[in-house]
Parts: sequence; structure tokens; C-alpha cells
Amino acid sequence: MKQQKNTISKAFYKTVPVMAGYIVLGTGFGILLRNAGYGMLWALSMSLFIYAGSMQYVGVGLLTGGASVITTAITTIMVNGRHLFYSISMIDKYKNAGKYKPYMIFALTDETYSLLCDDNDNDNLYRFLVSLFNQSYWVMGTLIGSILGKVIPFSTRGIEFSMTALFIAAFTEQWITSKNHVPAVIGILCTTLCLVLLGPDKFLIPAMFLITFVLTLIRRKEEETI
Repeated sequence: MKQQKNTISKAFYKTVPVMAGYIVLGTGFGILLRNAGYGMLWALSMSLFIYAGSMQYVGVGLLTGGASVITTAITTIMVNGRHLFYSISMIDKYKNAGKYKPYMIFALTDETYSLLCDDNDNDNLYRFLVSLFNQSYWVMGTLIGSILGKVIPFSTRGIEFSMTALFIAAFTEQWITSKNHVPAVIGILCTTLCLVLLGPDKFLIPAMFLITFVLTLIRRKEEETI
């Protein structure tokens, strides 16, 4: 019992920085969704069952614009395709997670990944709680935003940029805490190259494949030299 309490406390303190960001960003999403004409039930459902911050922001535009299923599917792949790549590094960490595995896979966001990728703690309950705490912060934020959006008039201009700001903050933290900057530099160079060649509407998926290809080559060379 004491060990479980310690695990809960450790997971909570680990996620406090994410709480600060998720409540603010979730509030922005809740306000945006409310101003688009969708109430608290929509906000709660999207945050419980979709739980993809940037895609939820994009989803507001898809809902209000009457996007088709195909358009929605393609947009989702483009926005959240990065999860396919960085989640590969979590396979070994999650393979013995047992009953926690389905939820942990579902709840692996950018911020949860950044907290767990360099964590050597093999406690699956701890990883589960980190994931659960993070989603609870996001849900809390969206509900706050939905309530505020109903009682207080807000201008939603510029709210969409909040997710970009979060990604920049996560990248900066990883750069500061990690000694190996090669993956980050490769990511920047490949993304910039694809952006210049393909333009802002078509660069995302090719950039992710190029990053994966280059990192795979580097990893193979490192394994050959060992």
C-alpha cells in the first residue's frame, strides 16, 4: 500500500509541468469548441475518446466546415502520423505492461512520451499513472474552457497557435535535457528541406518518412561499428 502511494506521488510530481500546459491548452480548445457551437458534452467526449491535442484543434475546423470522412482521415494521418514513428521506441517499455498496455498505447501523447522515453523505471503502474494524470489534466482544461466559453465572451483569434507553442516548448526541453542532439538536428533539416521543396500543404508526411529513413541509416551504421 505504501509503495503504491509512493508511485502515485512520483507520477503526480512528474506530470506537474504537463498539468500547467495541458490545463491552459485544454481551456483554449474548450473555448474554441464552444464558440464553434459545440457544448460541454462534445468537449468531454473528444478529450476522453480522441485525446489528441493538435488534432482536436484541427477537428473544430473539420466539424464546422462539414469535412468528409476521407478528408478527416487524411488530415488525422497528417497531424498525428508522428505518433507512429516515436512510439516505436516504446515497444520494449510497453510489451510487458499487461492490463495497462491498451490504455498506455492510447494515451501516448507527445508530452507523455517526453516524460517516459528516458525514464528507466520499469514500474508499469507508474507509466500508467503518468498517462492517466496527463489525460485528466487535458480533460479538466477542456471542461474549464467549455464553461468559460459559455459565460464569458472570448475572441478565439490566435488560439490555434497554442499547440505550436507547446511543441516548441517540448522540443526545447528535450534539447536541454538530452546530450545527443543528432536526432533533433536531423529532424529540423529534413523538415526544412521538405517544406521548401513541397510547400506547407504537402511536406509533413514526406518529412516524417525522410527523418525515419535517415535515423534508420544512422542506427544501422552505429550497430555495425559496435
